[in-house]
Amino acid sequence: MDTGHILWLFAVSLGASALGGMLGMASGIFIVPILTVFGHIDIHIAVGASIVSVIACSCGSAAPFLRGRLTNVRLAIVLETATTLGALCGVMMSGLIPVRVLYFIFAVVLMLSIWQMLARRSDPVAAATAASIDPWSAWLCLDARYPDHALGREIEYRVHRIGLGMFLMYCAGLISALLGIGSGVLKIPAMDTALRLPIKVSSATSNFMIGVTAAASAGAYFVRGEIVTAIAAPVALGSVVGAMIGARVLMRVTSDKLRVLFVIVLAVLAVQMLLEALGVRLFGASA
Repeated sequence: MDTGHILWLFAVSLGASALGGMLGMASGIFIVPILTVFGHIDIHIAVGASIVSVIACSCGSAAPFLRGRLTNVRLAIVLETATTLGALCGVMMSGLIPVRVLYFIFAVVLMLSIWQMLARRSDPVAAATAASIDPWSAWLCLDARYPDHALGREIEYRVHRIGLGMFLMYCAGLISALLGIGSGVLKIPAMDTALRLPIKVSSATSNFMIGVTAAASAGAYFVRGEIVTAIAAPVALGSVVGAMIGARVLMRVTSDKLRVLFVIVLAVLAVQMLLEALGVRLFGASA
């Protein structure tokens, strides 16, 4: 592999992981299409490299988020149990539902998520102290606070509707396993609308969770020989740098701007999934 191709892999992963780290999404949802369509890399090798990039992205941004007290670790552990269970069920159900039907369902879910996130143009900061305390959240000590550098003060928030949140996390894990994509794109709208978390906390907590999920899958790809060092190494390196950049941007950007950017990404993904459901490929079949 020549130096130019290595630099291209590094640049692609850096940009994708910076965006993914800032939004709390798995960078693989950007990296896999780019590697397969423009890099002409086999889909299985691209997915293997993307899983390594997700782990690197999560690890790279975990420290700044934890230092900045944006990640709700207790909540992440609770929600990850439901996501993992959903992913296991998705693996067992794979092949039973037509892929085009899954793409259509995913597109509908994304569009509903866009509508829900647009309905809430600001984080529930003022309502957090006035709202009733969720008994499960109080028992598990999930309520917390974080420093918002954009506002220059600490924001206290409460976690609502844990039961609904667990169900949505289960669905996120199920759909992500059936489609072979990262579940961060579904986790953040679920945490935003059901648990009513600030968007920055949702992004940071989701970023922490996706690393755990990806680590569980990496072993299987390694055993099958689908993690190629020559491709995965520059992708992982670019992912670490990009994730650190994305984490610092997240801590500085305002919540409203972050929400608008996330809605734009969701809209692009929804259109892509709808086209896949209809059998339309904008760039043709990948090599």
